[in-house]
Amino acid sequence: MKHFLIFTNKHKDQNLGMTGRIRDYLEMRGQRVTVLIKEKDWKDDASRENPEEDADVPAGVDCMIVLGGDGTVLRAARETKKLQIPIIGVNLGTLGYMTEIEPSGLEEALDRLIAGDYIQERRMMLNGRVCLADGGTKEGWALNDIVISRSGSLQIIKFNIYVNGQFLNDYDADGMIVTTPTGSTGYNLSAGGPLIEPKAKLIMLTPICPHTLNQRSIILSPEDVIEIEIPQGREGRAQTVEANFDGSHKIALETGDVIRIVKSEKSTDFIQLNQVSFLELLHKKMSE
Repeated sequence: MKHFLIFTNKHKDQNLGMTGRIRDYLEMRGQRVTVLIKEKDWKDDASRENPEEDADVPAGVDCMIVLGGDGTVLRAARETKKLQIPIIGVNLGTLGYMTEIEPSGLEEALDRLIAGDYIQERRMMLNGRVCLADGGTKEGWALNDIVISRSGSLQIIKFNIYVNGQFLNDYDADGMIVTTPTGSTGYNLSAGGPLIEPKAKLIMLTPICPHTLNQRSIILSPEDVIEIEIPQGREGRAQTVEANFDGSHKIALETGDVIRIVKSEKSTDFIQLNQVSFLELLHKKMSE
């Protein structure tokens, strides 16, 4: 590797001390470095005019070093999805399932990147296209999950799910999580869904607080096409819900709208330095 991009969440690295530390270390070893600073917290993405706009990245970048937490990694993956730049994260957050480097081992990790002492692991992404009742369309991408959730006041959502054009089930719930294996450690875990090896290829549906006693997660093939239809609510009332992409970019849906979710043609490559199994990492994170 010769050209590194440092993707910094200034909300996490407020004085840019870690950013400067990495830039100086790499440049002292003859590497080219580009710094991309995100001034706002990643959770502010929803307020951007075009949350899916690609980051301004120069050509020829070999590796993207992301400084922040898992949310920053998700944002970096979405904004560079067309460029297929391998990502490695420096954990400035809390749990950090997707950030492999801890600040205490930074210099050793950078030396291994320069030397090419690493492997790459490809992770699938999701694409969600909202088909509006008026004929319009909107879309977004997610590395973790696409969550259909209520908007506004507390209310039960009614929605219908189709797989490959065939009706699967209707739900009365607080929402539905459509997750990748990478996203299984996120909202899916909090909602009672199972954990999945990140390299697996599948799509999982996990209902959020379903109003029934026997609803569980459903695991589908990555080639399946999932459609979630927003029907009328109770007593024929119109419903307004949101489709959230990785917890930031959101698209509003109303009665009559449908979101079509498939495995994206885009993917995210993660750089791995340590041959630590998913189970070992999970045990470590759950013990912290």
